[in-house]
Amino acid sequence: MIGDGYAMNKRHYDSEETRSVIAEKAARLFSQKGFAGTSIADISRESGFSKGHIYYHFENKEKLLVYLALETMSSWKERWESVSAGYGTATQKLYAMAHFVQNNYKTPLLQAGQEVASNPATSPETVAQLMGLAATPMHAYYEIFKLGVETGEFGLEESELQTTGFLFGTLMGGLCQHLFTMEAEPLEALFRQSVKIFVEGIRGKG
Repeated sequence: MIGDGYAMNKRHYDSEETRSVIAEKAARLFSQKGFAGTSIADISRESGFSKGHIYYHFENKEKLLVYLALETMSSWKERWESVSAGYGTATQKLYAMAHFVQNNYKTPLLQAGQEVASNPATSPETVAQLMGLAATPMHAYYEIFKLGVETGEFGLEESELQTTGFLFGTLMGGLCQHLFTMEAEPLEALFRQSVKIFVEGIRGKG
């Protein structure tokens, strides 16, 4: 009987549902109160699970945020791949990417992630993991430019693909900073104009 109780309790601790609920409530709290303003006690209260459950699944608050950030970026990748499949040329995909970035940048967890990454007290491992999230969109940009080279749309050398992707990502990131200060329509026009200028600069001879 004691053994059965222990097994049930262990399954409760190991439950993916438990992990999911904790993560969901933490994401909402981080978005509302910020990372520093959210305590493990807050997450425990909101999720209905003990602090022990939270530490069992995530070890600490930083690792919980990293988990959420990774989940968010994984979702970003899946959504982009679904969108990208609807466009045939690299140029079309670049315009689609600009629209996608504009509409998928301002996530609720963004400010919490920036808060943690810029805090000197944050562990170097956490900062590295958060900064490493940029690899997902950068790879997506790289794939578009690679396609453009293969089809003759873009006059780039293969050795230039990484730097071109980086420059495009920097451009998109810079425009995204205006999401909080500009109306959507004029900002969208800027995104499109930026892609137009970018494409004209790397257009192939064919």
